[in-house]
Amino acid sequence: MQKVVLITGGSSGIGKSIGEFLLSKNYVVYGTSRNPDRYPDAKIKLVALDVQDNTTIKLAIETVINAEGKIDVVINNAGVGITGPLEEIPEAQVLHNFETNCFGPMRVINAVLPQMRLQKSGLIINVTSIAGYMGLPYRGVYSASKGALELITEAYRMEIKDFNIKMTNIAPGDFATNIAAGRYHAPVVKGSPYQKAYGSVLNAVDEDVNKSSDPIAVAKKVLEVIETKKPKIHYKVGAFMQKFSIILKFILPDTTYEKLLLNHYKL
Repeated sequence: MQKVVLITGGSSGIGKSIGEFLLSKNYVVYGTSRNPDRYPDAKIKLVALDVQDNTTIKLAIETVINAEGKIDVVINNAGVGITGPLEEIPEAQVLHNFETNCFGPMRVINAVLPQMRLQKSGLIINVTSIAGYMGLPYRGVYSASKGALELITEAYRMEIKDFNIKMTNIAPGDFATNIAAGRYHAPVVKGSPYQKAYGSVLNAVDEDVNKSSDPIAVAKKVLEVIETKKPKIHYKVGAFMQKFSIILKFILPDTTYEKLLLNHYKL
């Protein structure tokens, strides 16, 4: 039987790439969007879902189950970016980022676990970020929300192991998507003590995204994980140096690693 996949944030970017790739591999694919009507030409089926709204999450999952009788794979891909000095980012934006990047996936997981227990099988893939392995200057909130999801996944895995439900993280590096368009940028405030440094980092971050690879690499990794009998806890996808930066963090003294980051961002 064909496996049924539900992807949050499936209307654009990495989620869209994953959905279309899995569709080409004969999977039954549903994506989600807060406003599916905006994407009449979508190649995959889109259902309405807002990761901050439990009612829409429940309805989306029920829609898929009613249509297909099961959900084999859930990919928590919906997320938002955020940049700014930690001192200056409005608290409401910090909360919004965690609501979307961390608490949102938890809501989806908790809503789908009963169905997967009933099936006695299932796979949940949480799309995190290589940025979640380190505190990055002027990207600290994003690093923290994605890092939190990484650790929450570790805990979930141990709690659900007796139900034959698997869970894993896939942490992408920078890929060419429209994430910058939806990212919250704290304004570069004239006269702010962070004006020069933050402005410089903001330009560097956008350049990194613009020069990045096709997100099809993430889609291929997702397929590999789905077809693996025993998924690992963590996977990383991205440029060599982005993945190698995680290894360096664990082997270098903290202050040495900090200097590498400062040099990279020219701070």
